[in-house]
Amino acid sequence: MGTTPGGVRRDTPPPRTGGSETEVLRGFLDYLRASVRAKVEGAPEPEVRTAEVPSGTNLLGLLNHLTAVERATFLGERVADWQSTFRAAPEDGVADVLARYRTVVARANEVLDGCTDLGAPLPRPRPNSPAPSVRWALTHMIEETGRHAGHADILRELIDGSTGR
Repeated sequence: MGTTPGGVRRDTPPPRTGGSETEVLRGFLDYLRASVRAKVEGAPEPEVRTAEVPSGTNLLGLLNHLTAVERATFLGERVADWQSTFRAAPEDGVADVLARYRTVVARANEVLDGCTDLGAPLPRPRPNSPAPSVRWALTHMIEETGRHAGHADILRELIDGSTGR
């Protein structure tokens, strides 16, 4: 990703992926995951956790939420209070939340690496709750991550003027 003379990052275009449905879906999900990480990396404290909009949404909370959604979707973990996932713990810094996100993404990718049929249910440990298909899970995570990547774009720009993917 390059930078213009005014310090504004140029957009990174969507990925060129292989031709299979799996390669396209996973390629776009990884692209969006990287976009969100890039918005959080290097964001200053305390601004990264400061609500710049009336809803209370903040950049670090968005990444904390996406970590919970990845865990729930691909690893079958239950979330009792989704609203609380939009807040990082006061003791968690940018590096902590980024590390947790990278770890859960790696675990999710390990699950996906073993999935050869997009129509099959995700293999996840959640008794008494049917797992979604791999296709649905990938599509949902693309939508969820893309939606919050847009929020992250705006929040990071409000913090320090940084733009671009």
